[in-house]
Amino acid sequence: MSGQLEYVGFWPRVGAALIDTLLLALVLGPVLSLLYGSYSPSTRAADLFFNVVLPCAVTVFLWVRFGLTPGKYALSARVVDADTGQPLSTGRAFLRYVGYFVSAIPFCLGLVWVAFDRRKQGWHDKIANSVVVRPAGGEPVRFKDAAFPGTRPGAVDRN
Repeated sequence: MSGQLEYVGFWPRVGAALIDTLLLALVLGPVLSLLYGSYSPSTRAADLFFNVVLPCAVTVFLWVRFGLTPGKYALSARVVDADTGQPLSTGRAFLRYVGYFVSAIPFCLGLVWVAFDRRKQGWHDKIANSVVVRPAGGEPVRFKDAAFPGTRPGAVDRN
């Protein structure tokens, strides 16, 4: 990404989450229906793996490696460190994922928080010190640290 960035708001992020959920259901649906076709004690372990571990691992990998999920790709959005604009570390990406549960527990208030926050951060973003950004349009993003040589504050160049 280069040039000015803007924070991604509530409704576009809801759309991205719906895309991600639909893709996950399309991939895991057939696998889970095969598992639940017949019950066995190993089904519990498979259930935990396919419903918790695998989605977490894939999401964290995508955030760390690419800064996005398929839904965020559709928006040209990226998840980055809120101070530097750099990709999230594995630990921070995992913390952000766990933060989704914290955000959802009190009537999804932590997720809805995105609609009212100046930097469009949900509680999971605040917990992991992340922001979701995309190219141009509205309020420019300003990072505390200029981590990229030759760029002006607020500009990110990932070439």
